[in-house]
Amino acid sequence: MRTFRFDNPLAERRGSAQLIADALREAIIQGQLTAGEPLRQEQLASHFSVSRIPLREALRCLESEGWIEFLPNRGARVSGLSASEGREIYEIRASLERTALELAFPLHNEQTWRDTETALQAALKEKQRPRYVHRNREFHLALYRPAQRPHLLGLIDSLHKRGERYLRLKLEMPFHKRKSDDEHEQIVKACRRGDLDTAIRILTAHLLETGCLLADYLQRGPQSLAPR
Repeated sequence: MRTFRFDNPLAERRGSAQLIADALREAIIQGQLTAGEPLRQEQLASHFSVSRIPLREALRCLESEGWIEFLPNRGARVSGLSASEGREIYEIRASLERTALELAFPLHNEQTWRDTETALQAALKEKQRPRYVHRNREFHLALYRPAQRPHLLGLIDSLHKRGERYLRLKLEMPFHKRKSDDEHEQIVKACRRGDLDTAIRILTAHLLETGCLLADYLQRGPQSLAPR
């Protein structure tokens, strides 16, 4: 395994299993660790200055979340997504986020709408891949946060992160990013004029289409991302 740099200096100074898991998860999301890459426990333990015990705990946590997998007699490696898994993530997201928006809609006020629009504008303007995936997730969560359903938002957040390592590809596909950004704006505009049905319709189609896009990419490769 190559030597790599994490953006979380706290995780490099402290060796708790949770901080190690957070750092490795973020490295996968940002593409610093890619699907199929081996995770050498000896090198990781040295990198984080910890014993094998908290490291193994961190790896088991990531395994339970689907980020890594253990192979018999070969150790751990970063797991990938199959085309069907990629599509399913967005199908589940579509269901959960529809419910979240329905719950949040009547509880939004002027301040929460300003917060949502601020998150939207930040995502629209962001050009750096690592920051874009964060801005995109923050927009979606700001849209649902007034629902006050922490478990529901936790599930949505977890699914967002599972797909984020591929979401950064949108910055390399201007056509798809523009379409995605336009749909985000349409969702907010529909909500602001009180048209929840239209907002839900756009949101659902937006997520399901992204799932199909991701499935095509995982099945056929980058050529599937050409505008059509």
